[in-house]
Amino acid sequence: MDTLLLPFSPRFIVLTICAVVTVLLLLVGIFDHKVFKIILIPLAIFGALTLLGIRDFTQKNHAVLRNYPISAHVRFLLEEIRPEMRQYFFESEKDGMPFSRDTRAVVYQRAKMVLDKRPFGTQEDVYREGYEWMHHSVAPKPRADEKFRITIGGPDCTKPYSASVFNISAMSFGALSPNAVRALNAGARKGGFAHDTGEGGVSPYHREMGGDIIWEVGSGYFGCRNRDGTFNPELFASVAGDDQIKMVELKISQGAKPGHGGVLPAAKVSEEISKIRGVPMGEDCISPAYHKAFSTPLQMMEFVAQMRKLSGGKPAGFKMCIGHPWEFLAICKAMHESGLYPDFIVVDGNEGGTGAAPLEFMDHLGMPMREGVNFVHNALIGIGARDRIKIGASGKIATAFDMARAMAIGADWCNSARGFMFSLGCIQSLSCHTDRCPTGVTSQDPIRNRALYVPDKIERVYNYHHSTLHALTELLAAAGLEHTKELRPIHFSQRTSTTDVRTFAQLYPTLRPGELLEGTQDPRFRDAWAMARADSFQPAG
Repeated sequence: MDTLLLPFSPRFIVLTICAVVTVLLLLVGIFDHKVFKIILIPLAIFGALTLLGIRDFTQKNHAVLRNYPISAHVRFLLEEIRPEMRQYFFESEKDGMPFSRDTRAVVYQRAKMVLDKRPFGTQEDVYREGYEWMHHSVAPKPRADEKFRITIGGPDCTKPYSASVFNISAMSFGALSPNAVRALNAGARKGGFAHDTGEGGVSPYHREMGGDIIWEVGSGYFGCRNRDGTFNPELFASVAGDDQIKMVELKISQGAKPGHGGVLPAAKVSEEISKIRGVPMGEDCISPAYHKAFSTPLQMMEFVAQMRKLSGGKPAGFKMCIGHPWEFLAICKAMHESGLYPDFIVVDGNEGGTGAAPLEFMDHLGMPMREGVNFVHNALIGIGARDRIKIGASGKIATAFDMARAMAIGADWCNSARGFMFSLGCIQSLSCHTDRCPTGVTSQDPIRNRALYVPDKIERVYNYHHSTLHALTELLAAAGLEHTKELRPIHFSQRTSTTDVRTFAQLYPTLRPGELLEGTQDPRFRDAWAMARADSFQPAG
């Protein structure tokens, strides 16, 4: 009896209704040809639903479809549109992740040069644990007119670069569309700031617009590699010598997926990508998790020095997300022992992430940007090298407050990737890796890419940079400061509990110059420094 009633159970009733209606419509059409044209469309609809239900009932991949033929597709539909429903209807101004609606809105407003003010007071809960603020002064300074630039290049650099304190972070062509690269680089040229190529190589779209370029070289050595994937010094020198390239950057790791390589399948290696990256068509394009050109801290410093020499004396440095503390301290020991120093270090936090990555890597691998920046800052102070090496910070930086906070704990300049993506029109649809970006920012589809109108986006990139620096000048003036170089940990506080407040100076104490060389007792560094070896990334002992 139960078996006979099964088609009428809630699980199968939709399939039963569709099947019954299909049969009835078919019988009506057979016996009365005059109404056949009228019922043709309903017959086709219910017939298709019946066939879909039979397929659902017999397929073996989805248990929910076998138990709820037809109706279970509503679940998949709701799951598909859930991010959009949440973003547009349910999340508050402060809820959205990775960037809240408030942050996205201020970038859009500044990029479009429309009103970016908020009425009726803050929506932040200023008494929640983790709330942070910048101290203002009772004697504020006049707002500075300068655009805040720093000189990058140590004693060994013959072509130092005057850089803006706010630049475009590493994003490769391929990850970004051609029009996105064009707009970013042209905006950088107009605003006098730099555009990092990402490890995908220097593309024609970077060169076309003439903006300042930071060339990032990763473990795949794209654009400067031999056929076997090893580094080619001659190719590197021929590219790095271009006047448009202002600095060269060795990528050790990135915040989104530190310690994780990548593979572009052979089917996706187009003729254009093959030419730009120097990889053969018909073969997988592999970016290993490790470098073949060096295997020890000392060799790494020699490689950075080689990059500087081959580039004609331009600033050379490296980018990394801090992992094992002793490994970065091993690099510091290699600097001190060899006398070979980078001109800059870009610290990428694990909250960074324009690239797709496994969930475990994105959520739980690598040091966050602020801890990483402060660790590197202190380590360089500890070996007496801070004055010759500039530090860049990258990781979820979009506003002037983000910049000021990073600079207070050790950064000399800041890079932003997703902030500039928002200025191009990115709506945080989280579809970067699908090639179906709705705004054409990350898609290689020519039709989608066409939606990004370059002349308009150039202005928005420029406006966002200009307006953010303007906001930074206002913050500094309110704090009684004139330049970002004056920012210190004492200028910020954090609520560590509902009743306890600490300054960043208490949360991020600073080592004395040369303290690591003298033998520190600071628990953040003591054991890791003892484990660090200049001749190996493996810990001593």
